Amino acid sequence: MNAIESITYEQDRSASISNEHLSLVSSTLPALLAELAENAAQRDRDRTLPYDEIRRLTSLGFAAARVPAEYGGNDIDILEQAKLFIQLAQADPNIAQALQPHACGLEKIRIYGTPTQRAHYFSLVLQGAIITNASAERGSAIVGDIKVRLSRDDDAWTLNGDKHYCTGSLYASHFYILALRDDGQRSIALVPRDRPGVEVLDDWNGMGQRTTASGTVRLRQVSVAENELLLLPAAGTVRTYEGAYAQLLHAAIDCGIALAAFADATEYGRNRARPVPEAGVSRSSDDPYVQQAVGEMAALAHGAQAMVERAAAVLQAVVPDALSHRADETRLSNASIAVAEAKMAATHASLRVSEMLYQVGGASATTRIWNFDRHWRNARTHTTHDPVAYKAKAVGNYYLNGTLPPINTKI
Repeated sequence: MNAIESITYEQDRSASISNEHLSLVSSTLPALLAELAENAAQRDRDRTLPYDEIRRLTSLGFAAARVPAEYGGNDIDILEQAKLFIQLAQADPNIAQALQPHACGLEKIRIYGTPTQRAHYFSLVLQGAIITNASAERGSAIVGDIKVRLSRDDDAWTLNGDKHYCTGSLYASHFYILALRDDGQRSIALVPRDRPGVEVLDDWNGMGQRTTASGTVRLRQVSVAENELLLLPAAGTVRTYEGAYAQLLHAAIDCGIALAAFADATEYGRNRARPVPEAGVSRSSDDPYVQQAVGEMAALAHGAQAMVERAAAVLQAVVPDALSHRADETRLSNASIAVAEAKMAATHASLRVSEMLYQVGGASATTRIWNFDRHWRNARTHTTHDPVAYKAKAVGNYYLNGTLPPINTKI
């Protein structure tokens, strides 16, 4: 029996997904999102990890929403998924970010997996599995260098090394681990969390995104079977939609943060803020400068939302051909540029709107009871994932000179 056939996943049976649940994900989600939003500030303040919340989302089919139809899934399109991530991030961007690598992992399996691997792992996801990343490392001279090694011993492989910033690691049942093989080729190893030698550390202590469980995964003599490996092309050699897809969901999270800060600002300005004497009005909501601030915030947040949805539509249009190897470099590049533009807009909106909240709320909005600063902390922490300046450069070079964007996971 091979490794794929022998792996079992001991999931909470209540998290198992049916096609009925998948078809209802959009209609049943609002009530849960409202509950998540109501408790988000408290979870951030106390660093209460959202195990139950993620289980409930999984039971609704959120984590399995893009499992392909031929493997029993609902296979929602990328535009619908982007909208769902915006809504989830508006409710709690920590939970959205915790699930973002899982969504990216499913796309990697789509792109690089064999039919047998797809059938196996998509089946696990339909049963409630969460497959998250163990990709980034620390201590190298350049960001993105890989030190984790995948060494061959007869018919088996062995993983050794440490991975950091493993978002969602505490909620995961499986990891997709980026490693360098003895022959210099890059591979992804798909490994169950309970595999001997895998250790997950709860050591994430960032100022924002506090409950994303972006800790360390240690790998010590971890056995990996041949059919648990996805062989990757050499870095920068094959253009796919993988990077644009990941960046689109990051942009959706930033957009959700902006919308959440905007919603808190308008509610506070309408119902709680007091006008300053200079305004000459009895309600803060009648202060022309408060109105001006809210108007600017609305344009930023809703503009970012429109840009993310536009980019999702452009990306969705090319993905079917990309999966069947019929998409050319130009179409894939167009999609990457659209996503880069959206990421720029969402980055700016999340940072600016979360800071402008205090122009509406005033000094009383800074009190810890509201925990409004979590919006800026979340935005500032999340937007450091990749340098948005390089996106602007790539976009400008594309429109000015027709230069295609670089092939990497950031643009």
